[in-house]
Amino acid sequence: MNWLYLAGIIVFLLGLMFSIALHELGHLLPAKLFGVKVTQYMVGFGPTAWSRRKGETEYGVKWIPLGGYIRMIGMLPPRPGDEPGTLRSTATGPWQGLIESARDAAQEEVRPGDEGRVFYRKKWWQKVIIMSGGPAMNFVLAFVFFTILLVGIGLPAEAPIVSPSTETCVIPSSEQRTACRPGDRPTPAAQAGLRPGDHLVSFDGATIGSWDEAVRRVRSHGPGPAELGIVRDGRPMTLAVTLVGQDRPSLDDPGKIDRNVGFLGMRPTTVMQQQSVGQVIGYMGELTGRVASSLLNLPEKMAGVWHAAFSGEERDPEGPVGVVGAGRMGGEILASDLSDREKMATFVSLLGGFNLAIGLFNLIPLLPLDGGHVAGGLWEGLKRAYARVMRRPKPKYVDIAKVLPLTYAMAIVMMIMAGLLIYADLVNPLTLTR
Repeated sequence: MNWLYLAGIIVFLLGLMFSIALHELGHLLPAKLFGVKVTQYMVGFGPTAWSRRKGETEYGVKWIPLGGYIRMIGMLPPRPGDEPGTLRSTATGPWQGLIESARDAAQEEVRPGDEGRVFYRKKWWQKVIIMSGGPAMNFVLAFVFFTILLVGIGLPAEAPIVSPSTETCVIPSSEQRTACRPGDRPTPAAQAGLRPGDHLVSFDGATIGSWDEAVRRVRSHGPGPAELGIVRDGRPMTLAVTLVGQDRPSLDDPGKIDRNVGFLGMRPTTVMQQQSVGQVIGYMGELTGRVASSLLNLPEKMAGVWHAAFSGEERDPEGPVGVVGAGRMGGEILASDLSDREKMATFVSLLGGFNLAIGLFNLIPLLPLDGGHVAGGLWEGLKRAYARVMRRPKPKYVDIAKVLPLTYAMAIVMMIMAGLLIYADLVNPLTLTR
């Protein structure tokens, strides 16, 4: 058994449970702040592995790490007629009967003295804060993980340091090979005496700060003599070099060829380059746009998962992945040949991306997702603002019980999606090498 692989799965699951716990804490804290009675705070689903009661709330962990929940009393308002001065309606169909059964179950949790502590009676903005607290916590976690990644660890970047894989001969760009042959002429870098590990810091007197800058200066110089400023084993040195002219793919448009540009014959070294906090925001913004685009195309993406699961097609690297697949990727990271720093970077990136995706998915304005409750609270606030402006009677609370059939249908769809992802992650997993 590969113990590193198993350890990676366990570490990812622990990170996932931690994320779920904080997501539910994002609901719990504002709910208690606004006086809603919370009877349960659970991480996971299924049978209870451990629980303890503190005050009026039971805190616990369940065996299946596929989510979590807090149980707030009075999520659904009573049926018309259960409040004084109104006429009680009668269930006349299967859907109506289902709705009324759900109302009865919700009202059974309300004890004498709890009438002011039910969720549906809270102000609309309090409902929005309570239900958006979970996704907000995921976004905070994603920001923390990406800050650790970019600021603490760094992102892979090409540095102007001579790589051990640098070729010592000039291979024409028209030839599809990477190995030198007898008779190939030495590269200008090899002739000048560049060695693996040499750090290029200047070119013809101009300071070099990045690999891209080095490439552009060398190319724009063209063939001919130049001076290289390098640092070797901590000591600055200057080397004379004679560049040759070559036809190379354009840096700005790879489909074009730049003719007779300067060529040095040096390959860069990939290093972990630390970023600023401001770059974390830009990084998250770009990634958020990509994840949001994937969510908008989720039906098409799930169709791709179906084909990958049952037709053997290759998994889309930008497609959805379930808990099982992400756990396997966590194991693959720790069992890989990456350096410890690269492993940590990849693992932290995986947890950050997972939290970002969970937060965005939960904001979809459909029940039973948090976004459905947020939409209900916003709609209630809009109705009451309109009634206040038009001097009309204050409208009743938004009755989300009326959309319970749609909620149950959505829940079934979500369970089917989760099952499909689990199956696809088992038979045709998405791996780091794809």
